[in-house]
Amino acid sequence: MNADKKVCRRRLQEDEVNLMVEIFRMLADPTRITILWALVERELSVNELAAIVEKPGPSVSQHLAKLRMARLVKTRREGTQVFYRIENEHVQQLVTDAVFNAEHAGPGVPPHHRSAGEVKLLHPFNEAEQA
Repeated sequence: MNADKKVCRRRLQEDEVNLMVEIFRMLADPTRITILWALVERELSVNELAAIVEKPGPSVSQHLAKLRMARLVKTRREGTQVFYRIENEHVQQLVTDAVFNAEHAGPGVPPHHRSAGEVKLLHPFNEAEQA
């Protein structure tokens, strides 16, 4: 894919630019950024996300609906429960790069350059997941 080779330097069409602006608009919210960061490595339910972002479920559901309309997240239904995950690897990379770039703006060694033992993990691995 040309994007992987960093040779994608064509002129952007106006509709593409407008879509990009909408994506960045969706990212310009602390709750939505926190939701996306929580979803980078796994899928989660609304209740799990509400606990992580420390907001009521209905509020988180509204944010998720916006992220879904912008095609930043997708859903999977299991019985009555709905699980959310990042739409694709490009969204995952966008969120990860934004977080890592922000970490470089702070003092000291950015957390993503430290060992896992030095960083409080959002999703600590258990032995079953590591196997």
